[in-house]
Amino acid sequence: MQAMLLKAPGRRLELTQLATPVPGPGQVLLRVEACAVCRTDLHLLDGELPNIGYPLVPGHQVVATVVAPGSAELTAGSRVGVAWLGRTCGVCAHCVGGRENLCDSAEFTGYTLPGGYAEYLCADARFCFPLDSKPPAAALAPLLCAGLIGYRALSMCGDAQHVGIYGFGAAARVLAQVLRYQGRAFYAFSRPGDTRAQAAALELGASWAGASDAKPPRPLDAALIFAPVGELVPTALAAVRKGGTVVCGGIHMSPIPKFPYALLWGERRLLSVANLTRQDGLEFLKLTAKIPVRTQTEIHPLADANLALERLRGGEISGSAVLQVAINGAQQARA
Repeated sequence: MQAMLLKAPGRRLELTQLATPVPGPGQVLLRVEACAVCRTDLHLLDGELPNIGYPLVPGHQVVATVVAPGSAELTAGSRVGVAWLGRTCGVCAHCVGGRENLCDSAEFTGYTLPGGYAEYLCADARFCFPLDSKPPAAALAPLLCAGLIGYRALSMCGDAQHVGIYGFGAAARVLAQVLRYQGRAFYAFSRPGDTRAQAAALELGASWAGASDAKPPRPLDAALIFAPVGELVPTALAAVRKGGTVVCGGIHMSPIPKFPYALLWGERRLLSVANLTRQDGLEFLKLTAKIPVRTQTEIHPLADANLALERLRGGEISGSAVLQVAINGAQQARA
């Protein structure tokens, strides 16, 4: 099979011929249809995550077709999604307590496990989400990380009615549709001068859009930070009311600068999101189908993964970059 391989930090991905993987116990063999590109993939390329085992195949927003089921719950030809959380121990206090996202033995797709920048993938059948076979795979792929992490971040904010979003990228564009559906107001913050992102936010129903260093027109009940910029933490704390919540939604963030205790005082809460749970995935995917959520994508062939990553790094992508790997049988029949 063909795969995009990362051999060392700071290197470009290389299109490589690898042996098609053979599923082990409890695994399912999948033919990858599409895999969305995530900022976490850039952190892998830059060597910013701990204990990276090179070489590796990145990619953790995978839409795929089942080839060899390996599980009674999955059938050959069905479509599934594979997300960041690829395997947990199932027996630790976190796992049995409903917080498997914090499992110390967890493994992650496209990081500690092979990812979706490839034609085939073996995945733990328990961590595969059933997906509708009708929509284009590229439209579903961004939901499996950008959407899921945004959903989990929002769940930490309770019933907050006025929500700030710092960094209006793929996660924010999905979450904006959820907030609008739920009848909540949201306020979008982008890099100063990024009028394109601000315009996109207003088109998606934002009550206000402006630069990340601007003050919103009213105190916020909660703020979600999707940009990996530590300097935004004190900025967001200053924007939320007493009792408000600030959630950091990335797996990696630049250092948070010192800030006065007064910004945290007043029972404001500062939280982080770590990974996701399978329950998050089931709830979110059901909700997105009901709304329904529409994703904005820029599609690239697998061999152009480096170009997609460069465009993501440069802030040139509106929505999500997606690698189109294959087309499933149902879509081929309609083409």
